[in-house]
Amino acid sequence: MGKERYLFTSESVTEGHPDKIADQISDAVLDAVLEKDPRGRVACETLVTTGLVFVAGEITTTCYVDIPNIARQTLKEIGYTHAGFGIDYKSCAVVTSINEQSPDIAVGVDRDGAGDQGMMFGYATTETPQLMPLPIVLAHRLTRRLAAVRKKKVLPYLRPDGKSQVTVEYINGIPHKVKAVVISAQHSPEVEVEDIEDELVEKVINPCIPEEYRNEEMAYYINQTGSFKIGGPQADTGLTGRKIIMDTYGGVGSHGGGCFSGKDPTKVDRSGSYMARYIAKNLVASGIAEKCEVQLAYVIGRSEPVSLMVNTFGTERIPELKIEKLVEKNFDLTPRAIIEKLQLLRPIYKKTACYGHFGRDEKEFTWEHTDMVDILKKEADL
Repeated sequence: MGKERYLFTSESVTEGHPDKIADQISDAVLDAVLEKDPRGRVACETLVTTGLVFVAGEITTTCYVDIPNIARQTLKEIGYTHAGFGIDYKSCAVVTSINEQSPDIAVGVDRDGAGDQGMMFGYATTETPQLMPLPIVLAHRLTRRLAAVRKKKVLPYLRPDGKSQVTVEYINGIPHKVKAVVISAQHSPEVEVEDIEDELVEKVINPCIPEEYRNEEMAYYINQTGSFKIGGPQADTGLTGRKIIMDTYGGVGSHGGGCFSGKDPTKVDRSGSYMARYIAKNLVASGIAEKCEVQLAYVIGRSEPVSLMVNTFGTERIPELKIEKLVEKNFDLTPRAIIEKLQLLRPIYKKTACYGHFGRDEKEFTWEHTDMVDILKKEADL
């Protein structure tokens, strides 16, 4: 993106979006297993539709977890407490189909190898304090706000489903202003969109868009079809792993294609992506580069990655080859070491399933720590 002026857009969805319901249930099952059996193996997929939750996958564990109860509790916490919302935690059907992990996969993981082949990316940039791209930071901020004003009954007519989209204008690679904000908010049948537009601007959009990025030309698009009364699983089937771009960097940089939710950390789709972000963030936080993308690639059963790539988009202060050598020296990239370093055998994952896996400062998000900065600065001679 070397253009002098360009627009970039990212989107987010609320926790009541069907795909995010599925992600949360999958990660809640994972958390329940890890809480009792930290060495359990989980690959959990969820489908939600009107009145039905279907949970399937491969789980190998020494403990028992009550999957139907986990699914119902997750729906309750989100706010699906009435059949009129399309799914009700009390009355919905929950179907399960669970098998053990394939022994062909298990043998590779048992010797501390990667649980699958694949490539993973991590990214960081100085354009926000979170070292994340601005469009996805703002998009997540909007959907979190939508959920908050619903749950606190500031806007009591809101329902759990919702989306946001933010378009940012960049000049010479630096965010200049927000050009457009899109909000799609599910609401009760008793109100019409024209009755709630002003309140959504006042109570949701304005608190989320920083003053320095607002401008008179900023466009608002609120419930553009004119009505959003039917939402959630009644309107769309939800599946685990269908929101991988908003889970990461909002479309900035590259993506390896694998989702995170429902996968224990022996699956490098998850742990490798977390480590790639950890590396990229520490490189940027140390001042070695203003932007950084890290790619890791693994093969099933092998502990060392088959490749490492660092791309600093011309913003590096030392040669990229030297940066890669720093990474190889200071970061153990074997799955076992990643799990230990980032403390991934803990029930921390349900929280990650909404509003992004990166750019958050909650204690569970160990891959957001910048504890390698001093070491990297010293070795880079900065």
